[in-house]
Amino acid sequence: MERKMEENTVRDVETGSETGGEDALVGNVNKLMVSPPGYSGAPRKGHLVFDACFESGNLGRVDYISEFEFDLFIRPDTCNPRFRVWFNFTVENVRETQRVIFNVVNFSKTKSLYRDGMSPVVKSTSRPKWQRLPPKNVYYYRCPDHRRNYVMSFAFCFDREDDVYQFAYCYPYTYSRLQHYLSSLERRNLPYLQREQLGLSVAPGHATMPCSPSPLLHPLFPHLTTTTRIT
Repeated sequence: MERKMEENTVRDVETGSETGGEDALVGNVNKLMVSPPGYSGAPRKGHLVFDACFESGNLGRVDYISEFEFDLFIRPDTCNPRFRVWFNFTVENVRETQRVIFNVVNFSKTKSLYRDGMSPVVKSTSRPKWQRLPPKNVYYYRCPDHRRNYVMSFAFCFDREDDVYQFAYCYPYTYSRLQHYLSSLERRNLPYLQREQLGLSVAPGHATMPCSPSPLLHPLFPHLTTTTRIT
């Protein structure tokens, strides 16, 4: 199915400035209102506001295709632009019963569990527990309109105007949550647990803190290091 993308208007809600362009993936979108072409003024209900400026957030750009469809561009992994998989973002200023299709258009993986029934997760301010979208509303395919990148499209219907909705590739596990868990282990004063700083990550102030059980754990496994990937 051929489609023509009109020049979209993307406006920062707080500054009113317009952004966009093919290379506008320097940082995550921040309270970005996406409105119909040519529109100017205060946001109306249904002019979606996207945000990914939070821990583990990832969304670099949004293109308006139609009132019901949006193309989403995810940012690549740090120091490796070839890998683009993770996404995590919020949507607000929705209209009740508003139906949309979100196309994540620049995946780098040729194979994905989305092909075998996996689906993104969603939660909202009034329903804080993560839920999976119905697999029947999720499609993963190679798209000629986007340099033959793999695209994951999913349909969704907003049902509460005052809610902020959050969508993610799968259940997020943040750096802060990891640190909280490691601290809880330390407080237990386990004889076989030793926590040390292995090094610093690229992100300022984020230290990689592995758990290193002592040889008391098992003579055959004197060292065990737990690592995590920080998005």
